[in-house]
Amino acid sequence: MARYIAAVCRLCRRSGEKLMLKGSKCVTKCTLDKKPKPPGPPSKRRRRISDRGEQLREKQKVRYSYGVLERQFRRFFAEAERQSGITGENLLALLERRLDNVVYRLGFADSRAQARQLVQHGHIRLNGRKTDIPSCLVKEDDVIHWREASTRTEYYKQLLGSIESKSIAVWLSLDKEKLVGRVLSLPTLDDTEAKFEVAVVVEYYSR
Repeated sequence: MARYIAAVCRLCRRSGEKLMLKGSKCVTKCTLDKKPKPPGPPSKRRRRISDRGEQLREKQKVRYSYGVLERQFRRFFAEAERQSGITGENLLALLERRLDNVVYRLGFADSRAQARQLVQHGHIRLNGRKTDIPSCLVKEDDVIHWREASTRTEYYKQLLGSIESKSIAVWLSLDKEKLVGRVLSLPTLDDTEAKFEVAVVVEYYSR
């Protein structure tokens, strides 16, 4: 499966804001604070970004944040269009329902990239079944928990000690003693705490 393997800090510099792609390191050791300019050679002329450029930048911010490549992002957008309601809100709800994002929202990982790795390595169970596909969409009342063998790892033991300080998404619940999460309801736009202009993303694909 194709994936982005270059330095993720370049993505934040290109977007012009922190996308929190490396978890707590984005707060303590952020490259954007030292190098606020976009990567690459400096431009000799200051150019105004066109409306199309602004739309592209906003779309890329959403894509980078959730760790989704372009082809998969287009599939999510097509599914959001087919659903009733507002396309932009549907799109964010679908992205929030990805299993790797749910693992991140439950506090099991410091970043979505780390959560994706936990899922791919088989540490997470969905409704008691092995599920190593990060893009799997959760449903209401789904249960997310750790594989029994993974509960004996050092990472799991450290997580038990730090989980109290982590905030959990309002559409999820978590038993912090057993580290078992449950999907209380499907996420809405308010639940995602999104800082994206989703209407601009819809405009990008509507041309």
